[in-house]
Amino acid sequence: MIVYGIRSCDTCRKARRWLDDRDLDHDWVDLREDGVTTADLRRWLKAVGPDALVNRRSTTWRQLAKAERPAMQASAVLPVLQAHPTLVKRPVFERGDEVRVGFSANVRDWLERS
Repeated sequence: MIVYGIRSCDTCRKARRWLDDRDLDHDWVDLREDGVTTADLRRWLKAVGPDALVNRRSTTWRQLAKAERPAMQASAVLPVLQAHPTLVKRPVFERGDEVRVGFSANVRDWLERS
């Protein structure tokens, strides 16, 4: 499993601690430090859609001028996410072909299933 997030994000720290407490093996990718590829973004957009992937409650979103805020279509969102990877809702969990975003009870249940 690969977990994408930002080291300073409270939710990401909580998720990583939760994974470690359960000995769930995972690789960590920091979106801010390591960046994110266009292929990753496209895969996530296809799997969960722009409404789930874009964090419209983030500081980055609020700092964007209204004209810069994309319509919630994958084609419009992709370049904005490339320019501002902190707009990705975090953490992103990728296991095989499956992708989950956020750290809700549903995601935790999915993570515990082998």
